[in-house]
Amino acid sequence: MKNRYVTGLSINILLLGIVSFLNDFSSEMIMPILPMFITSLGGAGFVVGLIGGLRDSTASILKVICGYWSDKTGKRKIFVTSGYLTSSVFKLFLAFSRTCQHILIFAGLERVGKGLRTAPRDAIIADSLPKEMGKGFGIHRTLDTSGAILGSVVVFLLFWFLAFDFSSIILLAAIIAFLSLIPLHFVKERWRGKKEITFKIGLKNLPGPLKLFILVSFVFALANFSYMFFILRAQGLFAGKLSVGLPILLYVLFNIFYAMFAIPFGALSDRIGRKKVLVLGYLLFSLTSMGFAIFNSFATFILLFALYGMVYAIVDGNQRAFVSDLSSYELRATALGTFHTAVGLAALPASLIAGFLWGLFPELTFIYGSAISLVSVILFVVFRNQMKE
Repeated sequence: MKNRYVTGLSINILLLGIVSFLNDFSSEMIMPILPMFITSLGGAGFVVGLIGGLRDSTASILKVICGYWSDKTGKRKIFVTSGYLTSSVFKLFLAFSRTCQHILIFAGLERVGKGLRTAPRDAIIADSLPKEMGKGFGIHRTLDTSGAILGSVVVFLLFWFLAFDFSSIILLAAIIAFLSLIPLHFVKERWRGKKEITFKIGLKNLPGPLKLFILVSFVFALANFSYMFFILRAQGLFAGKLSVGLPILLYVLFNIFYAMFAIPFGALSDRIGRKKVLVLGYLLFSLTSMGFAIFNSFATFILLFALYGMVYAIVDGNQRAFVSDLSSYELRATALGTFHTAVGLAALPASLIAGFLWGLFPELTFIYGSAISLVSVILFVVFRNQMKE
């Protein structure tokens, strides 16, 4: 009985990984060209920051509300399905954007889907492999990022060899996004029963150590501005067709390192503890961001984009796993939603500040990221004993 239970839940992780593989295949056909699409329509650094910040922040309120509502109703899958469908629809609309205002609206609404699905999906993953959550999230992140690698490779091939324009690439990406709904149909959720909790009580009952970690992760999120500035930094080194093609390839490298190291660092956090691994990730981001400020050559960008991918491998899944560690089973989706909301709310000011500094002096953007990330490292070290795993 126990084996069937564990096996069935592990299949859920695999299926959700395939869903994310296809969805990220689609998304990552769009993401490496999005900042260049914005600038091609006349958007400057501040506009890039606004769109990048809104993409991450639009979903933030929905994440905690949907996490709470998922816990209250005992349902997960309906939120996950609605989220992926919403994202697919607005990716389709994004393909027909003709101004920066269109991109702002459709890219923001596409992230509503992320807000609907993220906390309930992460709760399914946490429930599916409760003894090895770091490994479970690492597996999901690896499949997710493998799709990202393939998507960013395909977008390079479409642009470089087949001369697809930005709009045509985004249209094809939207079609692929709809395919991600097929494996999602086969995900099974356990009936959890309704919970008599209110939104206020649910947030109030989150453990103190979890609230403290959410504060630390919020500070780190203020440093972790939109990826689009890293691509624009690389684009400025090249001219002509290379100014689009080579930044895409560097973005592929980022995703390769993300995928390669997600499971090893997830498994490492299961063995030695999340805190040690997360401090390493925050510190590495600080050093990487400073590297982007100091260096400006293709050779150094190869190293820096690889390190940037490693940062996400260390931080992304393990933050979610640590939130799951610190939360109760009954309020897990609420906890994950609160975490994602805090991080999402920080994304807008982070990217707006980055965009403002970019307009003054691009290197200042990365110095800012490095400094604030270092503050999050210090906070983590100071409060480590109060965040009991």
